[in-house]
Amino acid sequence: MSSSEAQAAPTVPAMAAPKCGLVAYLQVDGAIAAARFYEKAFGAEIAAMHAPDEQGRTMHVHLYINGASLMLADFYPDHGQPKVPHQGFSLALMVTDIEKRFQRAVDAGCTATLPVQKMFWGDLYGQLKDPYGVDWAMNQGA
Repeated sequence: MSSSEAQAAPTVPAMAAPKCGLVAYLQVDGAIAAARFYEKAFGAEIAAMHAPDEQGRTMHVHLYINGASLMLADFYPDHGQPKVPHQGFSLALMVTDIEKRFQRAVDAGCTATLPVQKMFWGDLYGQLKDPYGVDWAMNQGA
């Protein structure tokens, strides 16, 4: 993000109250762009954000998404936070309108890795990967 883009962004507070007792905090390459993407793909709301540094990185973005909080930061290799691939987890959205929400995410740029289908446990379920390498799941109870 250029400094002119950062200056043109609407003002948001640097801190916001978490919406639940356990919050995922992701490091991504381009946290501000990822937050904007999550607005389009998942209906996230940017609740708080620290201003970007000279390199366009931010140390904190706080999103409200699907009734919960999700926090993001850029990688900072110069401060011991090297870029590493996401692995071994997924973020699950519990929804009531899975077909619509899943298609919205695909239309925004997510890749469907498991199309929505009725699972052996009775729920509708699908999986996606976002452009930042994060795996997402959606689940709609029976």
